This record gives sequence, structure tokens and C-alpha cells, in this order.
Amino acid sequence: MDIVIIGLPQSGKTNLFNALTLGKSDASGASGSPTEMHIGMVKVPDRRLEHLGAIYHPRKIVPAEIRYTDLPGPEGMARSQGISGRYRNILQSATAFLVVVRAFQNDSVPHPAGAINPARDLEAMLGELTFTDLEVLERASTRLADQVNKTKPAERPMVVRQKETVDKARAGLENGVPVRLQTFSDSERSILVNYQLLTEKNVIAVFNTDEGADEISIAELDIDPALTAGVGQVSISARVEAELSTMDPEEADEFRSDFGLGESATSQVIRASYDTLGLVSFLTVGDDEVRAWSVPGGMPAVSAAGVIHTDFTRGFIRAEVIAYDDYRACGSMVQGRKEGLLRSEGKTYPVKDGDIINFLVNT
Repeated sequence: MDIVIIGLPQSGKTNLFNALTLGKSDASGASGSPTEMHIGMVKVPDRRLEHLGAIYHPRKIVPAEIRYTDLPGPEGMARSQGISGRYRNILQSATAFLVVVRAFQNDSVPHPAGAINPARDLEAMLGELTFTDLEVLERASTRLADQVNKTKPAERPMVVRQKETVDKARAGLENGVPVRLQTFSDSERSILVNYQLLTEKNVIAVFNTDEGADEISIAELDIDPALTAGVGQVSISARVEAELSTMDPEEADEFRSDFGLGESATSQVIRASYDTLGLVSFLTVGDDEVRAWSVPGGMPAVSAAGVIHTDFTRGFIRAEVIAYDDYRACGSMVQGRKEGLLRSEGKTYPVKDGDIINFLVNT
């Protein structure tokens, strides 16, 4: 999963990135440059893997991973300028966006707009995504209109459908509705996927607050609900979390307990990301490897098999499934089969979080 961190300058994006990645990253760009970009990999914590690893003693335990990219923020705030070039390409390839919204006070770090206003800043960043998509769709509409006149009569209906779909998405954006919340047929979606629209992606708003501040709710902000529908949210102090990320884990846990700080930024952001994207983790076990695989909740078993290897989709026979909690209760696969907890499921079985699955395939 690739998640790109975006936000306005001085929002605390890099502090959040350091908190999530424990300060470990690969940098792109000159050190200290406002155009510097950082990339870091984060393993998704999952205690189920630890328990299963203690049983199977595999050669390796492989948790799910998230790649975070800290992208430089747009410099202008007076008007929407859109996102272009290399940065747009990075955004187009992302699974989702973390939008860092400044909610902390610090006179030594002045806000570019002069005052702290989370609603304004969140709206500005979502507006950048919308404006970028509008530019893409406007160019596409103009190009398709020209093609309609030049295309052979037999092929013209296909081009007309493409233009109608593009114009439909464009009209929705102009009315303030992100593409991910607009209604399209499967054929229309297949047309739009070619444009890699940014408002098709899921968004999680991370409100960067002062230490000990109350959580911020999007519902309480003065912002158009249509623009923020489906947007995930979490409130943390990125500065404090970045400092804690440099400490020994046990020392950091003790500090959290003493000051009532709760979960780490990594845990909070990952949970918000999984909830917003509707993701679950199924597990595979064996002497060679115990591994977690993140997929959309309810994904058909045959598609989940394809996540492991594309050949598994073609050769799928059935899936042997047992819930993690059931496995812990019965103690083994053999006992799970005796108790009827280990089940044989077909291609359409909807995968659930914590399913331990053994796929039987023809290879």
C-alpha cells in the first residue's frame, strides 16, 4: 500500500512522516530544500503474527507494509493552482492520501496564511486535488470532442461514450463532489481509470494538534460536507510523536503511560487508513512463512488468492479457512477440522479480517 503525505507548508508533514517511519527514510532532493521528498516503509503491527510465529517457527514472519511518501506542499494559498509534473505522477500512483492539517500554535513557525484555521486548510488541500482533476478532464474533453469529428462512423459511438463519461465526472467535480463519491456504471469506471484521477483516491485527514489538545472532528468544521464525505480522520501531535519515535520502545511506552498519550501515531494512522479504505488482513501460515496480506474487506477468495500469485487465480480449486480466534481456541488446524471450524470455501467466499487461509490450486 502506497500512501502519500500532503499538506500546506508549515503543517508538520515531515514531523508526521518521521513519527510514522521512526525517522528512517530515503530522501529525494537536496537536503533542506523545500522540494525535498522522503520515502519510508512501515510494517503494520499485528500481534496475530507473533502468536502464529511462535507456533510454526517459520523461517520468516512477514507483516503487511505501507510505503509513506512525504511530498512537498504547494507554496501558494491565494488560489487553486493544481498539481503537475513529477508530483502529480506520484499522487496518481498512490493508494490514498494523508492530508496533514495544522491545528497547533507556534509563534516561531508562522502559518503562511497568518492564522490557524483547520477548515480553511483542509478545504484548500482538497481543492488542489479537485482543481488538478478538472484540468485533466477539461483537456480530455477537448481532445475527445476533436476525435469525435475525426473518427470513422463505426467507431464514433465509443468515443462519444468516453466524452460523455468525462463530462459527467467533470460536472460532478464542478458541483463539489469528488469522483470517488459520484455514481458511475462499471463501463464508465473503466473509462475513468485511464485518467488516474486524484479525487478517486481515499483521503485521511490528520489534524496536527498541540500536545494534550482535544481531538478535532471534521463534522464540527465549517466546510462543505459534500467535499469531506468519506474522509477519514485522526488527531495527533506530530511533534511529540516524532520525538517519541526516537526513543527506545519501552521508554516511549512508559512515557505514554505516564502522560496518558495513548496509542502511537503509527497505530492510530494505520487504523484510520484501514478503516477509511475498508481493508482487512488475511493470514497464511506454514513452516516457511507466516504472513499478513491486506485486501479490501469482502474480496472474493479467488481474487485474494491472486494477491499472493496471479497463477493462483487461474488454478483456484478451493480455500481452506479458519478464523484466527477459532484457531487460537482449538489450538491447531487438525483440531479445527475435527470441530468443524476449518471450512472449505469456494471462489466467491468473502474474505474477512483474521481469516487464516490455505489456498488449494492447480499449478
